[in-house]
Amino acid sequence: MKNSDTEARRGEARANIGAEDAQISLESLIGAWDGLGVVVSRHRETGSWIFVALHDGTLGRPTGGCRLKSYPSPAEALRDAMRLAEGMTSKWAALDMPYGGGKSVLAVPGPIVGEQRRSLFERFARVLNALDGGYSVGEDLGTTRDDMTFLATLTEAVAGSRDGNPPPNPSPYTAVGVHAGIEAAVNHLDGGADLTGKSVLIQGAGDVGGALARLLHESGARVLVSDIDRERARAVAARCGGTEIDPAAVYDTECDVYAPGAVGATVSERTIPRLRCRIVAGPANNQLEVPEDAERLRARGILYAPDYVINGGGAMSFGLLEQGILDHGDLESRVRSIGESLAAIFREADDSGCSPVVAARERASRALGRC
Repeated sequence: MKNSDTEARRGEARANIGAEDAQISLESLIGAWDGLGVVVSRHRETGSWIFVALHDGTLGRPTGGCRLKSYPSPAEALRDAMRLAEGMTSKWAALDMPYGGGKSVLAVPGPIVGEQRRSLFERFARVLNALDGGYSVGEDLGTTRDDMTFLATLTEAVAGSRDGNPPPNPSPYTAVGVHAGIEAAVNHLDGGADLTGKSVLIQGAGDVGGALARLLHESGARVLVSDIDRERARAVAARCGGTEIDPAAVYDTECDVYAPGAVGATVSERTIPRLRCRIVAGPANNQLEVPEDAERLRARGILYAPDYVINGGGAMSFGLLEQGILDHGDLESRVRSIGESLAAIFREADDSGCSPVVAARERASRALGRC
């Protein structure tokens, strides 16, 4: 198939996957997708759906986290799995790691705890084992280290697991990569990576946000923290001598760097005109509501670090562990190479007169095209 035909088909697939059509169905999603395939299973005991979306295996085995969440419909859950799997293809390729794009979603009807949760993950393990090494899974939104610890006793498909034990908590490594990415962005604009006195607003004070706040404080940055859980935001801010920001005031707060780290789609046509920052660089997935938001940021002179590159530290640590890189210091050092990747992307974007999102996509395409 010609490249133009392939791109047109991918565009059509993205449009279908991203459509807000209430009539969307599993059949229409699978029929429009350009990925390798989808595995679907039903856990009758809890009424949960299990989806494993395998997008691309060009660089290696499809690998990506497992998201556990309630969705309006099974089709919405599958759409999320497909979108996330495609993002993992771009992430691995942009980071030049030998893995392919894959993602899994456990679509639950509500809170799942105790024996029901164990039963769901037992079913998930059987699905993974049936794939016989065709997909590796890690922790993601809604799943925990306890989930991965249990899963690792049932399957070898947990990414980075060794001898039945899951890999370490990925959050600190994600934070290390984001910290390196923020330094790269500041260096690109200011000609130096020193964060002393630079203000960074972290939106989302969870495990990654808390670890990032500590790293930024140690680098001399002025840390601003916001979270819908005001108590958690205050605690993180207090630990790093920072300031808590009202969630309603995030987009109107002056700062050097806005670091979205909670839900996706916070950077949009509605919020971009309100932003009072020079850089958007944070750990959240799918920060842009629509692709056009990248150009809106560029038009305002705001440097954007593509999310699937800057937040790749956790995934990268899994891959490195699988390759036998076990020393914590060595892992951190290699994850910090995310800063170098972003520096190259920023330069390429400037040279081409395009958004860093376009430069990152071209970088990923080059990596995929080498195989």
